[in-house]
Amino acid sequence: MPDNIALQKSKEFAIRMVRLYKYLSEDRKEFILSKQIIRSGTSIGANLAESECAISRNDFLSKIYIALKEASETRYWLELLYRTDYLSQEQYSSLDKDCAEIFKILQSTTKTIKERQKAKE
Repeated sequence: MPDNIALQKSKEFAIRMVRLYKYLSEDRKEFILSKQIIRSGTSIGANLAESECAISRNDFLSKIYIALKEASETRYWLELLYRTDYLSQEQYSSLDKDCAEIFKILQSTTKTIKERQKAKE
């Protein structure tokens, strides 16, 4: 990935997810959804970090796809937290914007890799 921008952004996003978890569990006393979102929200970066040690192009692509799926899941949990009044419009918009940006980067990355693989065939 160019300059590891997705990895950098996903790490910053993971930090936000940890802070969100603390806020939800300590201030809002929400314990179920908060556990879901911290798992998926921090897993994005973990899978990207793992992709840096991929043993093949297919292994790399697989890790990117997993990160992409985790980003999609995280967006789901964010919307659910917003629609159940655990997050304000401002909180939701900010977090969703960051997650959507990571999602688009990963989507573009998978598309580029698949196109390159096809061109080699």
